[in-house]
Amino acid sequence: MTEADGKITIDGREYAISDLSQDALNQLSSMTTVDRKIAELQQQIAIYQTARNAYAQALAAALPKD
Repeated sequence: MTEADGKITIDGREYAISDLSQDALNQLSSMTTVDRKIAELQQQIAIYQTARNAYAQALAAALPKD
């Protein structure tokens, strides 16, 4: 889905936003909100994975040496 110049492309088909029904606009708004939230969560996961890797390295360094 892409949005530009008052048009939107969904599944390879272009639509004028002004031609969409209120229901379609509501669904589009909900999808946009969810897409934004998914992106935020993916960023958070990347941060948590980086932190986990740092903890794993610190743990490895803190373990007794043979």
